Amino acid sequence: MLMWLAQWLQGLSPELSFFRVFQYLTFRAVMAAMTALLIGLIAGPWVIRRLTALKIGQPVRDYAMQSHLVKSGTPTMGGVLILLSIAVATLLWFDLSNRFVWIVLIVTLGFGAIGWVDDWRKVVRKDPEGMRSGEKYFWQSLIGLVAAVYLVFSISESSNARVLELFLNWVHSGFDVDLPPKAGLMLPFFKEVSYPLGVFGFVILTYLVIVGSSNAVNLTDGLDGLAIMPVVMVGSALGVFAYVTGSSVYSRYLFMPYIPGSGELLIFCAAMAGAGLAFLWFNTHPAQVFMGDVGALALGAALGTIAIIVRQEIVLAIMGGIFVVEALSVMAQVMYFKYTKKKYGQGRRILKMAPLHHHFEKSGWKETQVVVRFWIITMLLCLVGLSTLKLR
Repeated sequence: MLMWLAQWLQGLSPELSFFRVFQYLTFRAVMAAMTALLIGLIAGPWVIRRLTALKIGQPVRDYAMQSHLVKSGTPTMGGVLILLSIAVATLLWFDLSNRFVWIVLIVTLGFGAIGWVDDWRKVVRKDPEGMRSGEKYFWQSLIGLVAAVYLVFSISESSNARVLELFLNWVHSGFDVDLPPKAGLMLPFFKEVSYPLGVFGFVILTYLVIVGSSNAVNLTDGLDGLAIMPVVMVGSALGVFAYVTGSSVYSRYLFMPYIPGSGELLIFCAAMAGAGLAFLWFNTHPAQVFMGDVGALALGAALGTIAIIVRQEIVLAIMGGIFVVEALSVMAQVMYFKYTKKKYGQGRRILKMAPLHHHFEKSGWKETQVVVRFWIITMLLCLVGLSTLKLR
């Protein structure tokens, strides 16, 4: 929005040529981060007071860690603060004609709405199950599949009109259309190596990445500050990939796919980093507010969608290794419990408690130790992911 305003002002008089700085992507990214950070810091106390007044407090289950019982009643659904900061900062600083940023915004806010309903039912209506799993996965799948069908044709095209034309051609051809190599599954550490997926393969992969990353971040969000800082680090790293793939010069030099328009995602990534750091100000131990599903589901879906656009699904799994391991720990715990209950008549557990961060707490680690050590691991994994830019 401000970029268009700057262009209009610049055209009024040569003396206003300094507004040319608004054309630079890096400048707008820095300003988006600062805008989201300031919005979060300024609006944070008011949001916390409103959540407290509405009695939107976090319930703590009886089987939870004893050290977590003091957190009962802490305001939750603080993810609205993150989404508000991201949305305002992004809308102010990105090129409004960019289709990739719009689809990421829509997916993020759509998953945020699912999390809002889930949190609202749990906290306000006092329904311990919140949104039923079937209903939740239906809406997640609907948004994920719609985004996947759009992205499969938009990766190689620069206009929505062409995307619609390609979609209609795909339908009329009997669902048989070849995709360009950059729409394949890119392998890190290899030059120009990708596996063709086809339309259906791309859609399935996109669906799994978006929905999977959304739920993985949600499972990780169990300790003060545990989820938000890895989101900031992984999102910032993905912003670097977006900048590279959006540049014909850098992408060619680094053997990355050139995807016109993807560089504008750097604005969203910067806004997400700024909003995340602002939220961490209030979410650090002892937390004044919790993110809730409204924030965790939305941020995870945002990371997954960005990774799909910049063709770095495998790198996302590397950099977001903490999210992956947390999700796998829950799956392994549940499957092993069901298997042993069926075989021996009594369920057994692999971990002392799932997700994995609770296992370490049960093993004697303090909450802050778990959080900071998981941050350090994520930082190292992000460096490994960024190294794939050059190590090919």
